[in-house]
Amino acid sequence: MRDEPTLLGGKIRALRRLKGLTQAQLAERLAISASYLNLIEHNRRSLPAPLLIRIVEVLDLDLKALYPAGQARTVADLMEVFGDPVFEEHDITNADVREVASGSPTVARAVLTLYRAYRNARAASEALAATLTDGALEGIDASHLPTEEVSDLIQRHLNHFPDLEAGAEEVWRDGHLDQENLYGGLVACLERRGVTVGVMRTAQMEGAVRRYDPERRVLSLSEVLRRGSRNFALAYQLGVLSQEAVIERHLGDPLLTSDASRALARVALANYFAGAVLMPYAPLLAAARSERYDIELLGHRFRTSYEQTCHRLTTLRRPGAESVPFHMVRVDIAGNISKRFSASGLRFARFSGACPRWNVFEAFTTPGLIRTQLSRLPDGSTYFWIARTVTRDKGGFHAPRSVVAIAMGCEAARAKELVYADGVNLTGPGAVVPVGITCRLCDRMDCEQRAFPPLQRALSVNPHVRGVSFYAPPRA
Repeated sequence: MRDEPTLLGGKIRALRRLKGLTQAQLAERLAISASYLNLIEHNRRSLPAPLLIRIVEVLDLDLKALYPAGQARTVADLMEVFGDPVFEEHDITNADVREVASGSPTVARAVLTLYRAYRNARAASEALAATLTDGALEGIDASHLPTEEVSDLIQRHLNHFPDLEAGAEEVWRDGHLDQENLYGGLVACLERRGVTVGVMRTAQMEGAVRRYDPERRVLSLSEVLRRGSRNFALAYQLGVLSQEAVIERHLGDPLLTSDASRALARVALANYFAGAVLMPYAPLLAAARSERYDIELLGHRFRTSYEQTCHRLTTLRRPGAESVPFHMVRVDIAGNISKRFSASGLRFARFSGACPRWNVFEAFTTPGLIRTQLSRLPDGSTYFWIARTVTRDKGGFHAPRSVVAIAMGCEAARAKELVYADGVNLTGPGAVVPVGITCRLCDRMDCEQRAFPPLQRALSVNPHVRGVSFYAPPRA
């Protein structure tokens, strides 16, 4: 594999073109020959540090433009894509993937887009085959998945939106909000905007827990919503109305390619604003550090649910005032990932299932209790996890209930900052659970829960001998 400096050629070529410069013009400014620059741009010559510095100065670049934070994510996504059995006959190595992601980032993104379209088209054809008998064809989208586009938008911003944070702080300042009577203060903010708020009986809400009538400017809340959830619903509606310009600006992002994606993003951004109102940035960060990120205690203090508190803690990425970088995932009992975000560096699978060894799945065996785990990926990175289930219901004996599991984690080096690490062995050799991202990307052959053969090894089956799993050969 080529060393990292030789993989910058494609980026330099792309940035030069973005500046509208020819090779000859840039070479002249760098005091090198055009032929030498051509070799650098095609990764045929190494890039000395002094020349790299001159390129940064001449092109007026931030070094992050050459080493983007998203490159590691692109590599991980490409590795998962090429783990699909459709590529099994091709000998694609990790080095090949890294070279494409680094040298031709545009091509890498195009491959991801093409593969995503392929997966969605395949899913659409399966849905079509399953519904041909009754003609239920609505909702099939063979090109893009709105949830993935919104997830990409949030991840690119590291789940931190300063303009929405500023809007939430403005609401607190102008509305003279008080933590002890937040409901009354938010109702007053909405009333000043001509919105009437009312709490309705369950039967009147017809299955909804929140309903806004834009014609009459009436916001109706269900009686089943507890105080914290009512506050969140009020803050959400206030975000939709007061942050319209900010939200619309984000909806113009090219990552959002459909009306469905933009509609989903509008909800996600209004939810972000609501979380920022209920848990103001500076007070929450101070409380989190003081209480060592005790999620349940923070939820009581700010009157928010466990999931709301977890989600809000992942957004505290303000430069100079950052919390522990967390990752977060929400799964249902079938293993479907409905929410994911990573600021810790952990990569989540985008096109396949997760590792069954993650403690987020074990949380279903002990409902309501927090489970901890120290896990290590095949690349040696180690993370500390906490996970527990949360139950959702609409109130009443006959109302349906659903259970999901929420997992939060951080790098093991930051675990001691969390109250949950007290008494946990963070150093002993037997304390770490070996995990992967997904079976196809994990080369641990001694895993009794392996569901698929790994991408890195050819499938070899001995009909006479069985290992710990079908795909794991016995030790020699």
